[in-house]
Amino acid sequence: MNYRTLGRTGIRVSEVGLGSEAFVNHDDAFAQELFDAALQAGINYFDLYNPEPYIRDSFGKAMEGRREQFVIQAHLCSAWIDGQYKRTRDMEAVREAYDDLFRRLRITYADVGMIHYVDEQTDFDTVFGGEVLAYARELKAEGKIRHIGMSTHNPCVAIQAVKSGEIDVIMLSVNPAYDILPSNEDVNTLFEKETYEMPDVLSCIDPERLELYSLCESEGVALTVMKPYGGGALLDAGESPFGVAMTPAQCLHYCLTRPAVASVLAGAHTKEELLEAAAYSELPDEEKDFATLLGSTPAHRFTDKCMYCGHCAPCTVGIDISAVNKFADLCEAQGMVPETVREHYQVLKVKAGDCVKCGACEKRCPFGVKIVEHMERAKVLFGA
Repeated sequence: MNYRTLGRTGIRVSEVGLGSEAFVNHDDAFAQELFDAALQAGINYFDLYNPEPYIRDSFGKAMEGRREQFVIQAHLCSAWIDGQYKRTRDMEAVREAYDDLFRRLRITYADVGMIHYVDEQTDFDTVFGGEVLAYARELKAEGKIRHIGMSTHNPCVAIQAVKSGEIDVIMLSVNPAYDILPSNEDVNTLFEKETYEMPDVLSCIDPERLELYSLCESEGVALTVMKPYGGGALLDAGESPFGVAMTPAQCLHYCLTRPAVASVLAGAHTKEELLEAAAYSELPDEEKDFATLLGSTPAHRFTDKCMYCGHCAPCTVGIDISAVNKFADLCEAQGMVPETVREHYQVLKVKAGDCVKCGACEKRCPFGVKIVEHMERAKVLFGA
């Protein structure tokens, strides 16, 4: 298992994590087995949004005696009311639900207190201008949560959260299908195939998502990923908007090559599915490769946009073309050259200005990127 730093928190987390969906309709023995398998595979990052009492109890029993092996992302504002899950902003319910979480998990702190499911602008205004954020600050001051996070499907809302300076971790839905969709407060559009049949929807990556990735990278805000498989649609050729089936490894690789992503909460309903995702880091590059697959499908038209897949390599003079393009794209998204990005670029042993314009890389690129032009752009941008 590979580990990454969770943004400015400094916490080291497994690049493949585990969410709580796996524990629905299962007993304590199943939870114990899955947690044991996760820890043995090197997974240390766990997300718990589900407030159902028996799931929280299972988490607590499975963690007992080994809390320090877990990095827990636990959600605020997710409550069990009248026998069903509810996202709530009622502060009495919010407090009661979080107290319940601590009791059932048998913990004294959560590493990330994740403000749950903020997708609409009006909800963002309510949360960040009112008692919910104040309560999160209170928990942090008391040491009950170490860092404040927020989950969302809406990149516009996420951008505002990052700019607020209050949020250290954003949980976002990320995969190659969602990245092409413009911001929308209706999360259901992410699952409707008709959305992808609209004219030109598959023509490029949504600029607001690019801006968010760039902003998180420069501000040190970590991204943790939900829905890397698009609710399973990307694993099914009949459901995928690209008309081809991706593998779990390809989906994970796409997410883990996006800027600021620290951990992907892979969907796993069985021990076997969990271990398949956990084995990602051990797979050869050709099994992780998503670019050849997406680059050859007629259902979309990603052109002249670097996907950071590395198929252009090897460069004749040794330029890390993917890294150069990523740094340049980060700057372009912000309309400036952040010092952190400039420093990362300067560390590169071979710069864009060393390009000899041989064009060998362009022949290998499955997305039609005009790499020579991109290297010239980066040379001008960074001065080398």
